[in-house]
Amino acid sequence: MPILRKRLSKSFKAFFESERSSGVLMIICTVVSMLLANSFLGEKYTSFWHSYIGGMSLEHWINDGLMAIFFLLVGLEIKREFYNGELSNLKTALLPIFAALGGVIVPASIHLSLNAGTPTQAGVGIPMATDIAFAIGVLSLLGNQVPASLKVFLTALAVIDDLIAVIVIAVFYTSDLNVTFLSASLGIWILLYASNIFFRVNSLAFYLIGGLLMWFFMLKSGVHATVAGVLLAFALPFSKVEDDEESISHQLEHFLHKPVAFVILPIFAFANTAIVVDLTAIQGLMQNNELGIILGLFLGKPIGIFLLTFLALKMKLIRLPLDINLKHVFGAGMLGGIGFTMSIFITNLAFSDNPAEINGSKLAILIASFASGLLGLTWLKLFGAPELVDEDVETMDLEVTELPQA
Repeated sequence: MPILRKRLSKSFKAFFESERSSGVLMIICTVVSMLLANSFLGEKYTSFWHSYIGGMSLEHWINDGLMAIFFLLVGLEIKREFYNGELSNLKTALLPIFAALGGVIVPASIHLSLNAGTPTQAGVGIPMATDIAFAIGVLSLLGNQVPASLKVFLTALAVIDDLIAVIVIAVFYTSDLNVTFLSASLGIWILLYASNIFFRVNSLAFYLIGGLLMWFFMLKSGVHATVAGVLLAFALPFSKVEDDEESISHQLEHFLHKPVAFVILPIFAFANTAIVVDLTAIQGLMQNNELGIILGLFLGKPIGIFLLTFLALKMKLIRLPLDINLKHVFGAGMLGGIGFTMSIFITNLAFSDNPAEINGSKLAILIASFASGLLGLTWLKLFGAPELVDEDVETMDLEVTELPQA
């Protein structure tokens, strides 16, 4: 019988472990933040995040500054997947690519159908996103009850989702574009990239200083500054040798995992989930924007991911790993409806001049994410058993071999 080989790199294991713990920590931070925002300390707590330091609010520094480091890590993970991971081979990459496209198109279509031609259509990007940390955190609760391939599939899907979200942020959520500053930022990126490709510069300090300058000019350009983090990741030297500890990209990715997972994302959660839940906010959930977010994440994600995967299978464009089936794909689609970090991030950009809409959108994101996580966990608990016994599954690179016939 055919078997599946499993070769999980040290980088992926470290990533999975940190994302699992980070997901749990972010849930705790979110609950604490919402309790504080709705307590007698609520006014002081929310005003704290809006206090100004150096010309920007504390929340702004977190979303534009600290989150650029998060996006640098996202960029490094995307880059690793393209070089050594599920996206390095077209045959294996097509599965999460089709799934991610479905998980973007259907939620966006649902939101747009409810909000087209209104100011709230700016929120169309909100239900497109998947939160890697939360999604993997929920999946990890099932341990070995789900196939190993499902973990890699969900991670690759979320990585592509993040890549699409970065493109959406750069293209559709840019205001008051300053071409001079943008040109300066892109010029620095070209210099860094050329230094890597043509001159083999291998100094981390050189790239980080260049990255800081690139971030500053990107901030001034009107394009969201976090895009600089992703661009820097693709300018850094990268070794195609898996887990090469001499590689700058590998060193930086390894170094950033814990600070991002246990410092930056929890701070982001505190700063961005100070959501006041009152009668107005609850009634607002029936508004088209909030409905579009909830339906887009809760229904659009699993339907889109499943539907495009199913169609691609029927057209023989892809094949599933041997230890997962379409029930697993649907379950992963439900977990894809956990938007949180990236959805909240896009909310802040979409409605920057409308605090009430931001509050309502964040509440909708939390409701949809909680419901998606709970339903996805239940679904995979009931239907998520691997197609093959785990002892028979040896690797995850989707290479198939035949055992000798007896």
